[in-house]
Amino acid sequence: MGKFVINKRKNGEFQFNLKAGNGQVILTSEGYTTKPACINGAESVKKNAQADARFDRLTSKNGKFYFNLKSTNGQIIGTSEMYESEASREKGIESVKKNAPEAEIVEDL
Repeated sequence: MGKFVINKRKNGEFQFNLKAGNGQVILTSEGYTTKPACINGAESVKKNAQADARFDRLTSKNGKFYFNLKSTNGQIIGTSEMYESEASREKGIESVKKNAPEAEIVEDL
């Protein structure tokens, strides 16, 4: 089962990583100024991960594939790693859909 791991960046901001059951990071958040805001971001991922329309499928300048997950207001709440193929990106999206809704939120501060 997946989990959200909250940690603190060097600049003092909080961020979360959604990890799959195997420990691989499948989604990373933006930086948040407070821990409660970061927790709210993780809760937003839980709510929005089931809606396929919330996933923006993108290609980077170097030709790699990635996705952003957006909230109902259009704000980006998480970004994936870079994938070598569109098929791998789709597997990443499916992993977020599978892991996010029931993922626990833990701190690694």
